[in-house]
Amino acid sequence: GDADTAIAIRTAVIQDGRLHVQAGAGIVYDSDPAKEWDETMNKGRALFHAVAQAASGL
Repeated sequence: GDADTAIAIRTAVIQDGRLHVQAGAGIVYDSDPAKEWDETMNKGRALFHAVAQAASGL
Protein backbone atom coordinates (compact mmCIF):
# COMPACT_ATOMS: atom_id res chain seq x y z
CA GLY A 1 0.00 0.00 0.00
CA ASP A 2 0.81 3.67 -0.02
CA ALA A 3 1.98 5.72 2.93
CA ASP A 4 2.16 9.46 3.37
CA THR A 5 4.54 10.71 6.03
CA ALA A 6 5.82 14.04 7.27
CA ILE A 7 8.95 14.82 9.22
CA ALA A 8 9.31 18.09 11.09
CA ILE A 9 12.83 19.35 10.48
CA ARG A 10 12.29 22.69 12.22
CA THR A 11 10.49 23.08 15.52
CA ALA A 12 10.35 25.74 18.21
CA VAL A 13 8.59 25.42 21.55
CA ILE A 14 8.39 28.06 24.25
CA GLN A 15 7.87 26.44 27.64
CA ASP A 16 8.27 28.02 31.05
CA GLY A 17 9.80 31.10 29.44
CA ARG A 18 12.47 29.12 27.59
CA LEU A 19 12.80 28.64 23.85
CA HIS A 20 13.63 25.12 22.69
CA VAL A 21 14.69 24.83 19.04
CA GLN A 22 15.36 21.72 17.01
CA ALA A 23 16.47 21.65 13.40
CA GLY A 24 17.52 18.85 11.11
CA ALA A 25 18.22 17.96 7.52
CA GLY A 26 17.16 15.46 4.91
CA ILE A 27 20.26 13.35 4.41
CA VAL A 28 20.59 11.48 1.13
CA TYR A 29 23.35 9.40 -0.46
CA ASP A 30 25.31 12.29 -1.93
CA SER A 31 24.78 14.80 0.89
CA ASP A 32 27.81 16.86 1.85
CA PRO A 33 28.10 16.67 5.67
CA ALA A 34 29.58 20.17 6.02
CA LYS A 35 26.85 21.73 3.87
CA GLU A 36 24.13 19.82 5.72
CA TRP A 37 25.55 21.06 9.04
CA ASP A 38 25.57 24.66 7.81
CA GLU A 39 22.00 24.33 6.51
CA THR A 40 20.82 22.88 9.82
CA MET A 41 22.47 25.67 11.81
CA ASN A 42 20.91 28.29 9.51
CA LYS A 43 17.46 26.76 10.04
CA GLY A 44 17.92 26.94 13.80
CA ARG A 45 19.16 30.54 13.65
CA ALA A 46 16.13 31.51 11.56
CA LEU A 47 13.82 30.21 14.30
CA PHE A 48 15.67 32.18 16.99
CA HIS A 49 15.56 35.29 14.78
CA ALA A 50 11.81 34.94 14.15
CA VAL A 51 11.06 34.57 17.86
CA ALA A 52 13.28 37.54 18.72
CA GLN A 53 11.47 39.71 16.16
CA ALA A 54 8.07 38.62 17.44
CA ALA A 55 9.10 39.30 21.04
CA SER A 56 10.29 42.80 20.16
CA GLY A 57 7.10 43.63 18.28
CA LEU A 58 8.96 43.61 14.96
